[in-house]
Amino acid sequence: MESLEKPDQCKTDVAATQEYREKIPAIVDELVMSCKRGDCFDHISPEPIPSREGIIDVLERARRILYPGYFIRSRVDNINLGYYFGQEMTAFFEALSGQITLAIRHDCLRYNKPCTLCEERGHEQAITFMQYIPRLRTMLAMDVRAAYQGDPAAKDCDEIIFSYPGLFAITAFRVAHQLHEQGIPLIPRIMTEYAHSMTGIDIHPGAHIGESFFIDHGTGVVVGETTEIGNRVRIYQGVTLGALSVPREKVESLRKKKRHPTIEDDVIIYSGATILGADAVIGARSIIGGNVWITESVPPDTRVYLKKPELIFKGNSRLKGR
Repeated sequence: MESLEKPDQCKTDVAATQEYREKIPAIVDELVMSCKRGDCFDHISPEPIPSREGIIDVLERARRILYPGYFIRSRVDNINLGYYFGQEMTAFFEALSGQITLAIRHDCLRYNKPCTLCEERGHEQAITFMQYIPRLRTMLAMDVRAAYQGDPAAKDCDEIIFSYPGLFAITAFRVAHQLHEQGIPLIPRIMTEYAHSMTGIDIHPGAHIGESFFIDHGTGVVVGETTEIGNRVRIYQGVTLGALSVPREKVESLRKKKRHPTIEDDVIIYSGATILGADAVIGARSIIGGNVWITESVPPDTRVYLKKPELIFKGNSRLKGR
């Protein structure tokens, strides 16, 4: 009996499915209308928007150039080094210039800007960035050494390059910051937010960070857009270098003003510290203890820490007689 009833059940299922599918065109029409009303966000244009996946690919290609031999499966030695760099840099140029062109064109069309020869600018800006890569390699080498010198758990520099989330976030930041300095829209923020999603470390590409920067552990670190960090600064997990909250009506007037702290050379900031606002200047060689809250300046050579809390130990009375 079951074998005879099954075809009828299948026909019923097919009919029910078709009934539901017939509702889809009405939903599609509603979505099309939502794009035409202009009250929702979309990018409906014959020109493609920059690709998030393409920008992540650019960042990964940059890492292969900045740390040659680390993030590939094949061997790199003195015999094929020139070939390796030639291949990688040529492919990197095509990928980066293409995404820059899309970003510039997107800005021009969306905001009705005059033509700026976006394709030529894409090539020009890609080469400008690539000319900076040797300097960028030197900066990142100093960051790697700072991590090794500041962390006794690090066995060697290879371990840091391969596995430290702080270095990945700093690498993404330094790539994105240079593009930000060149005035490239959209791409720098996508790069640093990708690193944020991978590491829990949020560094705005507009921040200025000096040499030999080390983030230990890193989860929960926030570095705001107008933060200025000097040389040889070390920060730990959960540190916030942020801005003070402002009323909504003042947001526009503050977009291009300094809103975040300044950290001078050789400062150490321990986990959970929160430093807010442009008035907060942490003087050189100062040490900021864990979980402090600072909104004003700290003189050089100063230690800031919370008063030692009173600890209360309660034992189990049932165990006292044992």
